[in-house]
Amino acid sequence: MSDNDIDYSDIPQQLDWTGAVRGKFYRPNKEAVTIRLDSDVVAWFKASEPKYQTAVNRVLRDYMVSHLDEAPAKTGT
Repeated sequence: MSDNDIDYSDIPQQLDWTGAVRGKFYRPNKEAVTIRLDSDVVAWFKASEPKYQTAVNRVLRDYMVSHLDEAPAKTGT
């Protein structure tokens, strides 16, 4: 069934998303990694966000999602 075939007449349309919370129900598995970043980048994230690792992950995920249609870059292995 396509989205156009779904009857939403008994559900009010949501127009105000100001209280929406991103990732409230979806929790992907986490993997501990070691990554070398420029110290000024780390300092900026630490100063900007109390949960700076989450902020870095969010930026990387946004980048990944915006490039999903592209083939991943090949490494030298």
